[in-house]
Amino acid sequence: MKSVVVDTNVPLPPVKCAPPERWIPGVYPWSLVVKYLSKVVAAALFGVVLAGCTGTPMNTRNYDSNQYTVIGHSEATATGLMLFGVIPIRQNSRFVRAQDAAIKARGGDAMINTQVQENWFWAWVLSGYTTKVSGDVIKLKTAQ
Repeated sequence: MKSVVVDTNVPLPPVKCAPPERWIPGVYPWSLVVKYLSKVVAAALFGVVLAGCTGTPMNTRNYDSNQYTVIGHSEATATGLMLFGVIPIRQNSRFVRAQDAAIKARGGDAMINTQVQENWFWAWVLSGYTTKVSGDVIKLKTAQ
């Protein structure tokens, strides 16, 4: 058996190796992946925030007096919350919910002479907004 003596003071020649992005065909460098994903995440987050800030407008139309019959006065309330002051919970739809509840309470089709009142309350981690919608509920006459 022969013994081999290795001199550890001699530097090894540099190993030439392909960069990691070329090890597997079609794989991109991590820097490009991170840049792309950060843009996608930022755009998605912006979209979620923007969607959370939108609401449904109240539909209040003007009718001629010959187009409807007044059923009577009605009112209803709806409440929305803001958790930590930034997370809306049923906040943006409360006007429409209150109006719809007032119209349905009388069995009508629409509301005229609409009035809106808003009260708010505060707690440690949330604030609430109660909207009261009142007005005259009408039943629309069908066109003949």
